[in-house]
Amino acid sequence: MSAAVQHVSVLLDEALDALAIKPDGVYVDGTFGRGGHSRALLARLGGNGRLIALDRDPQAVAAGQGWTDGRFELIHAPFSALDEVLGERGVTAVDGVLLDLGVSSPQLDDGARGMSFRFDAPLDMRMDTSRGQTVAEWLAEASVGQITEVLRDYGEERFAHAIAKAIATARTGGAVATTGQLAALVEKAVRTREPGQHPATRSFQALRIFINQELEELNRILPQAVNRLCAGGRLVVISFHSLEDRIVKRFMRDQARPDSLPSRLPLRADQLPPPRLRTVGRALRPSEDEVAANPRARSAVMRVAERTEAA
Repeated sequence: MSAAVQHVSVLLDEALDALAIKPDGVYVDGTFGRGGHSRALLARLGGNGRLIALDRDPQAVAAGQGWTDGRFELIHAPFSALDEVLGERGVTAVDGVLLDLGVSSPQLDDGARGMSFRFDAPLDMRMDTSRGQTVAEWLAEASVGQITEVLRDYGEERFAHAIAKAIATARTGGAVATTGQLAALVEKAVRTREPGQHPATRSFQALRIFINQELEELNRILPQAVNRLCAGGRLVVISFHSLEDRIVKRFMRDQARPDSLPSRLPLRADQLPPPRLRTVGRALRPSEDEVAANPRARSAVMRVAERTEAA
């Protein structure tokens, strides 16, 4: 297996345990990737179980096309299309939804995808290479203010404005079209950086999150997942970025609280509509051994919630 297709699933056993898999259950893997979680999930399903996997990356879908397990179906779609995908298949409720967020190792390690400054390649960064603008195309027309906002909001980049101005100045002499060009521009504009971190890390991360609308996609899928879970069904989310984890944490927390009603209504606490979720355990991080074996696991955080009987 080449480096371009290798991928080590993070928190694999922990995620499968958290799903509390029923042998005859119906499950969704919203981020197929290279199938690590899906393969392990199928191993725990019985003959009547079912797994529906989604991925918006055509290369990921191509990697799973050879799977012949009749319990498994892989669809080329973003996970925000969950309602549509399940509706087309007549599935009204599922027993678990797994989301392994962020970028996969094959996407980072394939220089042609343009997601890493380790390779000088076309500045693409799209997870779905069949549609949408590339980062190079967006940078060619975005204003300094727009670039600054993206770098600041999605990358928490202190030097966002200086980087944006450097990009605007550079493109007067031609498009900023490659990862190498962008990394060099950022490196010159960033005055200081945390030890061990490349000056362009935050900028590349911000542009990738923005061009793929990753946070917006996450905000769309979470309520859909809760609506589709049967009572006792589990939602398991693995995040790799503080912005993602913040969204997941707040969503699960809010859904695990009773609905708030006007304070003047004469109702007791036990008369309030019950919450739709209950959180399961605390946020879980990879062990030291897992991080040592797979350094990309170091920022992972897994959160779990279970659907209640509430309508």
